[in-house]
Amino acid sequence: MQTTMRGQASGSGCTSGRQARGHWSRRSVRERGALRVVAKDYPTPDFQSSDTYQEALSLSTKLRNAPRPAKPLRVVIAGAGLAGLSAAKYLADAGHHPVVLEGRDVLGGKVAAWKDEDGDWYETGLHIFFGAYPNIQNLFKELGIQDRLQWKEHSMIFAMPDAPGEFSRFDFPELPAPWNGIIAILRNNQMLSWPEKIRFRIGLLPAIIFGQRYCEEQDELTVTEWMRKQGVPDRVNEEVFIAMAKALNFINPDDLSMTVVLTALNRFLQEQHGSKMAFLDGAPPERLCQPMVDYFKARGGDLMFNSRVKQIVLNDDKSVKHLALTNGQTVEGDLYISAMPVDIMKILMPDPWASMPYFKQLNGLEGVPVINIHIWFDRKLTTVDHLLFSRSPLLSVYADMSTTSKEYRDDKKSMLELVFAPAKEWIGRPDEEIIAATMTELERLFPTEVRADQSMAKILKYKVVKTPLSVYKSTAGREKFRPTQRSPISNFYLAGDYTKQKYLASMEGAVFSGKLVTEAIVEDWSARGVTSSAASRQPALAAAGVVGRVGSSDWARWLQPVGAIAGGCK
Repeated sequence: MQTTMRGQASGSGCTSGRQARGHWSRRSVRERGALRVVAKDYPTPDFQSSDTYQEALSLSTKLRNAPRPAKPLRVVIAGAGLAGLSAAKYLADAGHHPVVLEGRDVLGGKVAAWKDEDGDWYETGLHIFFGAYPNIQNLFKELGIQDRLQWKEHSMIFAMPDAPGEFSRFDFPELPAPWNGIIAILRNNQMLSWPEKIRFRIGLLPAIIFGQRYCEEQDELTVTEWMRKQGVPDRVNEEVFIAMAKALNFINPDDLSMTVVLTALNRFLQEQHGSKMAFLDGAPPERLCQPMVDYFKARGGDLMFNSRVKQIVLNDDKSVKHLALTNGQTVEGDLYISAMPVDIMKILMPDPWASMPYFKQLNGLEGVPVINIHIWFDRKLTTVDHLLFSRSPLLSVYADMSTTSKEYRDDKKSMLELVFAPAKEWIGRPDEEIIAATMTELERLFPTEVRADQSMAKILKYKVVKTPLSVYKSTAGREKFRPTQRSPISNFYLAGDYTKQKYLASMEGAVFSGKLVTEAIVEDWSARGVTSSAASRQPALAAAGVVGRVGSSDWARWLQPVGAIAGGCK
């Protein structure tokens, strides 16, 4: 992933410093519109009773209690994003020694962040942790850092394009799913009429009745195509799903696969807390990624910064011999995992692998461009402690991070973080043009406080972070190109949100892929020569042996979902 960071500073930005966690409140009220939010941290939802949380917990337990090999395997992982760090954490749980190679000097991959000259953080993206992320919720608990998530009011808040400065809310009552979601939709009469709600509900009936299979079958249709096929009014798309598509994958509903939307809707409607949102209390590299590194290093693992892979060097049988780095070093291991973005994996693909169907399918996947913007203002704007859907032609979602996150908290100045998407036509433009366009949009969102010419709120500084190839672009028909974590190469595996798992292109998908690749390694290797103590703890597994390793002639059967990796909705 190539990321460029540029910006300018014309004064000091918002103050930094982590605040003690606790309930703090501020009221933000608009005379017009539906916006009234009490800004405070809400209690951590009770996830543990949900089926998805228990499934994630079961997989964590399976990996932690896996038979220990007589000698831990040295597993080299290329990439220190969430997928690579998750794989390293769970491989350490399974008794192996992961070695993570990171090409840059920062953790996180697509959740990376940096400090500017004033000590203020700026990030690759605006990252939201949903209640429907069971593997991430388990991970936070396993690391003992669950208090670092700042949960917000159970609402979804949309800007009203025809009423500048006003917002419309979907408030979820404290009721079991799906009733909380149904009531939230029915109570909102600003965005959809009753006939539109009814026709949309009827259109969703096949997904409700047939579940996962139906969701997967809709991958060949875009959101717009599916809506029209189901007789859903175009205004539903315009009012809700343009904003939702841009938030889910940074593209418009004319391009986005309907499988992505159905997956999100199923999780939000089937899980009481699924659509609840939390912000991390600081920058992801420090507050999430570093605890993962500390965890696996304490158990025999290692991390190497500035270790960019130049070549995957092969043995005569096409297995991996070692990884050659751009700094001249070579790194050897027993097994290898690519947790690099799919676009980089395609560039580094060894020629003998390129014609194999498993690897050839990667040509059907590519990253989507996205731009993340940070603007520090000279005053505190009237905003709320939540994520906001802008419903702007240029912007996706935004938040005032000086209100939503303790690390960035400032009571006197706002720092807006905004996702600029779709970004294809803007990724190559100068930062000044992007900021100017953003300010024009902010004038609509803050009509009494912001002017594009800065005659009201003034910019102290800004940062524009461009990621030309971010998460895989979830256009219609992409599911058939997503590989499982097992490859046909005896000592090589894949991890990343683009690999086959049911949470698609998300942080949850990346973390889950790290667990799934660990599960594959445990099944393929860990029970070979297990210690007697491990065998006594897991007699059934030790007696059963392990699944045979993939041979070059039978790779195709491993492309089917195995165990927990079945994709789509439940």
